[in-house]
Amino acid sequence: MLQKELFYAAMGTGATCLATVLGAAMVFFFKKDLSPAVQKVFLGFAAGVMIAASVWSLLIPAMEMAQAQGGSALLPAGGGFVMGGVFLMLLDSLLPHLHPGSREPEGLHANWKRTTMIVLAVTLHNIPEGMAVGLSFSVAALDPSPGALAGAAALAIGMGLQNFPEGAAVSLPMRSQGVSRGKAFLCGAASGVVEPIFGLLTVLAAGSITGVMPWVLSFAAGAMIYVVVEELIPEAQLGEHSHAGTVSVMTGFLVMMLLDVALG
Repeated sequence: MLQKELFYAAMGTGATCLATVLGAAMVFFFKKDLSPAVQKVFLGFAAGVMIAASVWSLLIPAMEMAQAQGGSALLPAGGGFVMGGVFLMLLDSLLPHLHPGSREPEGLHANWKRTTMIVLAVTLHNIPEGMAVGLSFSVAALDPSPGALAGAAALAIGMGLQNFPEGAAVSLPMRSQGVSRGKAFLCGAASGVVEPIFGLLTVLAAGSITGVMPWVLSFAAGAMIYVVVEELIPEAQLGEHSHAGTVSVMTGFLVMMLLDVALG
C-alpha cells in the first residue's frame, strides 16, 4: 500500500514541480524582470492559496482523521500546527537565503553566490507546499472515494497556479542581472525540485508510524502559514498603496476555496 501512496504523491508533487519549471522557462520568452506591481499580485495570490489550502486541505482533514481514529482533534491539529511553524522558523533562521529584490541575505552568514541564496529563498516556500501536496495524494491513495482524489487534485492545481509565477520570479531577475538564460532557467527549475523530494519524504515518515498522519497534515499547515505571514503577505504589501496585494490575497483564497469545495 505504501508504494501506491508514494506513486500518488510523486504524481501530485511532480505536477506542481512542473508548474515551477514552466514558469522558469519564461526567461526564454521575456527579457525584463517582473514589475513590482505584478510581483505583489503574484505574492498575494500565492498567500491566499496557501491560507485556504492550510484550512480546507490540511487542518480540517487532520481533525476529521484524528476523530476517526478515536482521539481528540485538538491535540494533533494544534500540536502539529505549532511544530510546523517552529520548523520553518528554524530553517528561516539557519539557512542562508536571499529574497528576490532584497539586498541583505537572511539566515546564517555564508559566502555563497547570490544566485544560490535566491534559489534557496524560493525553496523555503516550496518545502511546505511539497509536504502538503504529497500528503493529500497519499491520503487519496488510501481513500477509495472519488472525492479524496479530486480534493488532492484541487490542491495540486492551486499550488501549480502559484508555482508558475514563482519559477519566473527566480529566473527573470537573474537574467536581468546578467546571468545566462540557461543558468537562470535551471536555477528557477531547481527551486521546484524540493517539492517532490519533501513530499515523498513526508509520506514515508507518515506511513511508518501508525496514527501520525493528523499530526503531519497539521505540521504542513503550520509551515505554510509561517511562510505566508513571514514572507508572502509582507512582500505583497510593500509600497504606499497595497490594494493590489490585498485583493490578490483574497482572490487566491477564493480560488483555492472554490477548487477544494467544487472538486473535493
